[in-house]
Formats: sequence, structure tokens, C-alpha cells
Amino acid sequence: MKTTYTQERFTGERALFFARDLSLTDCTFLDGESPLKEGKDLELTGCLFRWKYPLWYCENVAAENCTWFENARAGVWYTNNIRVTDSLIDAPKNFRRCRGVALKNVSFSNAAETFWSCEDVTMENVTARGDYFGMNSRGLAIDGLTLYGNYGFDGAKDLTIRNSKLLTKDAFWNCENVTAENSFISGEYLAWNAKNVTFRNCVIESLQGLCYIENLTMRDCRLLNTTLAFEYSTVDAEIKGKIDSVMNPLGGRIAAGAVDELILEPARVDPEKTEIICSDAEDDA
Repeated sequence: MKTTYTQERFTGERALFFARDLSLTDCTFLDGESPLKEGKDLELTGCLFRWKYPLWYCENVAAENCTWFENARAGVWYTNNIRVTDSLIDAPKNFRRCRGVALKNVSFSNAAETFWSCEDVTMENVTARGDYFGMNSRGLAIDGLTLYGNYGFDGAKDLTIRNSKLLTKDAFWNCENVTAENSFISGEYLAWNAKNVTFRNCVIESLQGLCYIENLTMRDCRLLNTTLAFEYSTVDAEIKGKIDSVMNPLGGRIAAGAVDELILEPARVDPEKTEIICSDAEDDA
């Protein structure tokens, strides 16, 4: 049977250290670091976190309608099997080196350096504002993310993202095994130095994006204001409408309505290795 606390206020360092089988409702954690450190089997409903490091080295946590205030920095680190729903997080550097994280209906007003080096993560209906979101994490399944912040998912592996909107410069750098579907992505230098990247039914805006990619696949995508694309990438792309400019792809196939500017420099790439198909030109013929 769980020990229960309702409308309690906790202060001081490690206030509930090594807690087991607790149910906390409408409780407030005031000044004092690491109040629930090393906790296990915790149910948190309507709780308020106002100080640093509330959930470190924890196991099996369910948090619903909770709030991490600005000073609750680095709130969840080294924690496994945690589900957070209908919650607000106003503190940066949350979720580091965690495994088994599920988020639903969560808003991060300051998501700087959040979700670093985590594994087995699911997100549904999440909004986040901050740079370097999702860095070096792996095994992410995301549906309905709105992200404002540069350098999203740098170094991530095994990432699937659907029905999302990303305003993020340099997203997906150094990534491996990325699939994005039914999403809008705007940001310079998209997905450089990545491997095995697939976009399906996406709208993309990117200056000099989609370069230095090994095995890039695009289906039913549109490229808006996208210039100098595909440099040194191996590509299999089917683009709706035109591409403003393509520069020095390493090889593959690019099909689009039109390519306004095609740059193929024989001193840098072998033009014969890339097939360019422009359907508008074929229609005119």
C-alpha cells in the first residue's frame, strides 16, 4: 500500500530521499535540492517543484498535472520509466540520461539543453522552446511536437517524428536513422552529416539544407525557399513543385517540377551519377 501525502510542503535537501511507494497530491517542494532523489514507484498529481534536481536516479514515476518552476532546473536526470502528462515545465536542462520516458500534453517554456542522451522516448502533443533539444538521444517516437529552438536533435539516432512543426536551425545534424512525416520544418543547414534520413509528405524551408547526407530519401515533399540543396548528398528525392537550386549532389535521383538553378561542378562531383528529372519541362515538351 502506498504512503499518501496531500497538500504538504517539503523543504530542505533530500526531503523525501529514497522514498518508496508514495502517492503525493497537490504537494509543493520548496527550497532544498534533490527532494525525491533515489525514489521508486512514485505517483505525483498536481505537485509543484520549485527547486533544483527534484527527480534524480528515480524509477517508475507517474507525474500528472505537475509544474516545474524556473528554479527546478535539471529536474529529471538518470531516471528510468517516467510518464509525464498534462504538465508545465518552465525550467531548462530537464531529462538527461533517462530511459523509458513518455510525455503527453507537456509544455516546455524553456527547453534549453533538454532531453540529452536519453533512450526510449515517446512524445505526444509536446511544445518546447529552447536550443539543443534532444541532443544525442536515441529511440525517439514523436507525434505532434512544436519546437522553437536551434540545433534540434543533434546526434540523435533512431528518431521518428510525425505531425510536427519545427522552427530549428541546424536540425538533425550528425543523426542516423531519422524519419519525418507530415511535418513542417524550417531552418538553415538542415540535416548535415546525417545518415539514413527520410522525409515523407513534409514541407521544408532551408538555406543550404540537406547536404552531406548519406542515403537521403524524400517522398511527396515540398521545398520552399530552399537553395543550394543536396550538396555532397546521395539522394532519392521526389519533390512536389520546384526547387530553387541544387548544388553538387554526389549521386542518386532528384525528381521535381522544376529546378531553377542546377550547379554541377565536374571538379567536385561526377554529374553522371545524379539523374535530374523536371516534370514541368517534360510537360512543356
